[in-house]
This record gives sequence, C-alpha cells and structure tokens, in this order.
Amino acid sequence: MERSLVLVKPDGVQRALVGEVISRLERRGLRLVAAKFIQVSKELAETHYAIHKGKPFYEGLISYIISAPVMAMVWEGPNAIAAIRQTMGSTRPTEAAPGSLRHDFASRSGAISLMLRIVLRTARMKLLCGSILMNSWIGSAK
Repeated sequence: MERSLVLVKPDGVQRALVGEVISRLERRGLRLVAAKFIQVSKELAETHYAIHKGKPFYEGLISYIISAPVMAMVWEGPNAIAAIRQTMGSTRPTEAAPGSLRHDFASRSGAISLMLRIVLRTARMKLLCGSILMNSWIGSAK
C-alpha cells in the first residue's frame, strides 16, 4: 500500500477544482486518508521547496504557494503513486494526456501556475503528511 500527498494549489482551489480532483482519484480506486485546507506558511513553503532554492523561479514559487489556501490531501492504495501521476498528467499541460487533470484544467499561462503537486516518499512528504494526518478533520484512525 502506497501513500502520497496531493496538493491542490491556490489556483485550483480558487477555480473550484477540489471536488473534481477528489472524484477522479476516487474513481481510480484510491482512498482519501486525510484532507485539510491549509494556509501554507512561508517557513513550510521554504522547507517544502528547499530543493529549488537559488533557482530563478524560487521566490515566485514561494509567493504563489503562500498567496491563498491549498487543499492538502493524503491518498493511499496499491500503486497509488503511479495512479496519481497518470490521473494528474504531465506537468506541462500541453504534453498531458487527454483526460488527465492537467490536460483538462491546468493553466497554460505560467510555469509555476501548476494546479497539483505530487510528493513522493521524502522527508518533506512525511513532514507534510504527518501534519495533515495529526490535525485533519478527515482521516482514518490508524
């Protein structure tokens, strides 16, 4: 059983796409373990995106992710990571497969305006998932 964190970023939340994301992932047979709207702090954003520090887009990325709430969700299931990647589609909307969330909904107007983020098994995933699971209003007792 795999688990993955999926973030619907500010533009996806503002465009009312959270329900669509949940619906598509549930139809893939995945189980929503935890979900919470969160306002990402600058500190959490800097930790989450530390691998991009020093890159030209870093400051814009931090500003964007803290600009409005995100929906943070933890999903699980057999081959969850592969299923989520396929459902989301390529990070470049013009290259995403028809029927994928990014193909159907992602903004084509900016490199950092991605609707979704998948975080695999890393320390930052554990940090975020742990925070969400410990403080979520949707979650299983495990």
